[in-house]
Amino acid sequence: MAAPQRPAHWLGGRSPLMKSLWAWPLVLSLVFVMGVARWLHAEQEDAQEALRQSLITDALSLESQLNARLEAEANSLRALADALAGQAMSAEGFQQHPLVLDGLRRFWISVSWVDAQGRLRAHAPSDVVPPRARVRGLEDEGGLTGHLSVPIQSAQAAEMASRAAPSQGQLVARYSPASILRQKLPWWLASKYDIRLVDLDDDVIVSTTTGLRQPDQPWYRVPMGASLPNAWLELTARQRVPLWWQSMPMALMGGFLLLVALAALMLRQQMRSVSRAEEAWRTEAAWRSAMEDSLAVGIRARDMDGRLIYVNKTLADMVGYRPDELEGLLPPMPYWVPDDLEDSMKRHRRNMAGQAPREGYESRWQHRDGSAVDVMVFEAPLVDAKGHQIGWMASILNITERKRLEERERKQMETMAHHARLTMIGEVASTLAHELNQPLSAIASYNAGVLNSLKASQAPEPRVLQALERMGEQAAHAGRIVRRIREFLTRHEPQLEPCAMPEVVHSAVQLLRRDIARHQVQVDLLLDPQLPEVRADAVLVEQVVVNLIRNACDAVGSMGRPGCIRVGAELSGQGRFVKVTVADDGPGVAGGTIDALCAPFYTTKTEGMGMGLAICRSIIELHCGVLDVECSVLGGAAFSFSLPVYQGDETS
Repeated sequence: MAAPQRPAHWLGGRSPLMKSLWAWPLVLSLVFVMGVARWLHAEQEDAQEALRQSLITDALSLESQLNARLEAEANSLRALADALAGQAMSAEGFQQHPLVLDGLRRFWISVSWVDAQGRLRAHAPSDVVPPRARVRGLEDEGGLTGHLSVPIQSAQAAEMASRAAPSQGQLVARYSPASILRQKLPWWLASKYDIRLVDLDDDVIVSTTTGLRQPDQPWYRVPMGASLPNAWLELTARQRVPLWWQSMPMALMGGFLLLVALAALMLRQQMRSVSRAEEAWRTEAAWRSAMEDSLAVGIRARDMDGRLIYVNKTLADMVGYRPDELEGLLPPMPYWVPDDLEDSMKRHRRNMAGQAPREGYESRWQHRDGSAVDVMVFEAPLVDAKGHQIGWMASILNITERKRLEERERKQMETMAHHARLTMIGEVASTLAHELNQPLSAIASYNAGVLNSLKASQAPEPRVLQALERMGEQAAHAGRIVRRIREFLTRHEPQLEPCAMPEVVHSAVQLLRRDIARHQVQVDLLLDPQLPEVRADAVLVEQVVVNLIRNACDAVGSMGRPGCIRVGAELSGQGRFVKVTVADDGPGVAGGTIDALCAPFYTTKTEGMGMGLAICRSIIELHCGVLDVECSVLGGAAFSFSLPVYQGDETS
């Protein structure tokens, strides 16, 4: 079965991110194209760097080969100079010398012999040079030329070179840089580069090409050194690295972006059309949503399997969930009480069988925060347009507040009954106090008579005398207690007088020493003897201390092990109060507050009446003090009360 149409306010409008969904393909395409462009740019830089490294390597290699060739020719010229040193040779002999002929055939354009006075003694080639010396490539080709020169020295002069021996002249060989460049240039290098020799003024000495170097052509220069001073070897790459944005991938990426942009625009138009249709639907659905939200009744729809197919906002707020968190769920539901799942499931099966009461039924659910929610549920069949039942529709009323009012009225009635019983008990206690006062007085009188008789005898037993004295003290103390209780119950003012709290605490501990020993409890007293006095009725306050210590002994004794009780007294409230604390290491009060613990007839003891702490609180408040409880540092409970410090100018 299809779920009912959800109101528009639950669907809500589209987020800005969803509204811009049409632009996502275009944005992603732009990111992709930017990545490709970045990659192409990096590839271009790598190619340019590789070409530059290749230029440098090839230029240095070619420069090394040219210099090696020039150095070899210089060595040949030195060998000729050594052959001429110390010999008388004619010009014809010089021109026919084998070294001269070999040099002209190999590399030299011409060679001249100049004496020490600068006169030309011989020159080759001449008209008498044999034809075989005129080989291809060795004639003077015109243009700029270079020269090599070496001095002519005898063997003795060479040995005296360190002492600047005089020269006999020098040999000068002229050569063509174009010829040496053509002879030493590898074919593969000539196919990759345009090679030039330039001087310091960028004038071309020799070049392998006739054109000028273009601005976008990569090039590199290296100096030729001493063999060809003031000249540079320049290599210009014929291959150009194409710019990344002029490559074929970028053209393809541009076309791709154009197509994606067109598709994004078409998608945007389509989404706008759909958005207008949705806006019209939301406006129509908002009317029904507003009507449902204005109701204070929760509405739910379930199919024949018990699955929630629709929940309105009122019901969802009632149990602390969102509607989308509840829809589609099958029993058990998250708002059922965990301790009552079996009864809830039985009630669910009854409703699915069509046996739900027509007048409705009460149920208890659980809010998401754990609080209880009382509801009244009215079930009715859910029928489609053809009259077929397709589920169940229920309206739910929240009756939690009504239940609370009823519970409050019931507690108020019980409280009034408790107050009535307290009044009756007060009257009974007053009567008992009056009736017990006379027997206690008689016991004290008889005890005094027996004690006087024993003291008058010849040899009284000391232990008997001590027992009788203690019995007299206890009878007198019991009389004082009965008298104070009677005065308290008959609304008489207590006898306020200065008293020391350490003495009151010591007296209370002495009264309970048998109970303390019976429970195997260790009592630690942390009492400051320098504490100021308080203005109180010592007997009533002592009863409060006795009751608190007795309760602590009972709590520790219930643990079945020896325990510890710590009784302390200290100043508090900036020295205006004396605070007495009774702490134990028992089970504690399980988070109970002082109001709950002091409620009449409230007790945790199997044989208790639940009046002890209530009376203690009344006594402390009668003295303008405060009774409180908290967790003890020993692990149990810590009851404390504060009494105002006695001021000397107060009147009793």
